[in-house]
Amino acid sequence: MMKICGHRLLIVEDEPLLRITMADALRKEGWVVDVAEDGVKAAALFEQHQHDLVVTDLVMPRLGGIELLKRIKALSPDTTVVIITAHGTVDRAVEAMREGATDFIAKPFSMAQLEVRLSNVCSVRILQEQNVRLQAQLEQRHSFSNIIGKSKAMQEVFELIRLVGDSDASVIVHGESGTGKEMVASAIHFNSPRRAKPYLRVSCASLPESLIESELFGFEKGAFTGASERRIGRFEAASGGTLFLDEIGELPLSFQVKLLRVLQERQIERLGSNRPIDVDVRIVSASVRTLEEEIRQGRFREDLFFRVNTVAIDLPPLRERREDIPLLANAFLQEFASDRRREIEGFTDDAIDLLEMHPWPGNVRELRNVIERAVLFCRGPVVTVDELPPNIRGGSPDAIIGDPSHVVSMQTAVVRAEVEAIQTALAATQGRRADAAELLGISRKTLWEKIKTLEIAVD
Repeated sequence: MMKICGHRLLIVEDEPLLRITMADALRKEGWVVDVAEDGVKAAALFEQHQHDLVVTDLVMPRLGGIELLKRIKALSPDTTVVIITAHGTVDRAVEAMREGATDFIAKPFSMAQLEVRLSNVCSVRILQEQNVRLQAQLEQRHSFSNIIGKSKAMQEVFELIRLVGDSDASVIVHGESGTGKEMVASAIHFNSPRRAKPYLRVSCASLPESLIESELFGFEKGAFTGASERRIGRFEAASGGTLFLDEIGELPLSFQVKLLRVLQERQIERLGSNRPIDVDVRIVSASVRTLEEEIRQGRFREDLFFRVNTVAIDLPPLRERREDIPLLANAFLQEFASDRRREIEGFTDDAIDLLEMHPWPGNVRELRNVIERAVLFCRGPVVTVDELPPNIRGGSPDAIIGDPSHVVSMQTAVVRAEVEAIQTALAATQGRRADAAELLGISRKTLWEKIKTLEIAVD
């Protein structure tokens, strides 16, 4: 069965028998078919119906195929036009292709040949439309309209994203784990002139020191044991686009000087080669750590800091913008309810109150996990307190600021805070320690050591 792209087709052919034969064959394939015996009538029909596909003869009385093609493209540039050509008019068919025709078919042809040709044309159009939709979805997913917040702090973040979007300035995004640093980085890229070029993320914290250079700069065949073929690095792969260096503060000092040189000279050399390669890449980086403090501690180069810190964006933790929690919670609820084809209208007031009271050590990422869990457990039209995890239902924190009866030693307060943060992260991730460690911004080994040291009960 042939593929069809749309539902309405226009056949323009001055030979009555061929016109009728084509119309009958294509109606059987599911098309709604209109016919015209010349270009003038075809132009009038097209203005009325805006057909998805037009099959037109090239040589006709009153108005020829190429002139008709021009009129169709002026009204609807996306309409697919296939030209019918006879012997001796192939050159004119090529001219029609230059004017925007998608394909041509030469007389004489069978209906089977016509159906195959139109099916191929429609396959290409369907792929093009899918690509357009996917690109639109990608841009929407990464637009800063998806970074939710009405708080003053987030409005300032939105304004900075707008300001830096049209520039090539290097940007560094500061914020605790789970605050949405990568969303800001992708929003900067997809709201910039580089949006059609690659956006690549590199997790500096997860790369072993021995692999950082080959990952970012690439390598030539034979550069080291196991280098069986040439491989380009992230800088080359992101050419023309944006490279997001997540947790840039984790890069070893020995590599920081190499990165600085690349950013200054805008050239890289693959491992195993001394040939410089030009790179055109915008750098957006992020860090949980305060890089100024890392500089004071001798762990980060000051000259590299100045190079990547043209503009700094500070993302506030969720506990400092509690007015955004209902907005975020409802946005996540709509997303997960839609994914699971559930009709959930919102939250009870008590549930929202508890969400606003929670300290959210894992920030927006933790809130997202909590809402996903709530949707799974919800059995009614709204999420109630009972659908929230136990650590959220526990209510307000033990220590109440300003109440002298709750004053404890600093050491005790730190221990309590660590225990609460770890219990909250484990609950939010349903006990998955790797995910909990990511939420907390620590390694799995550190999390396991703290669980043992603090004697935290785990399932």
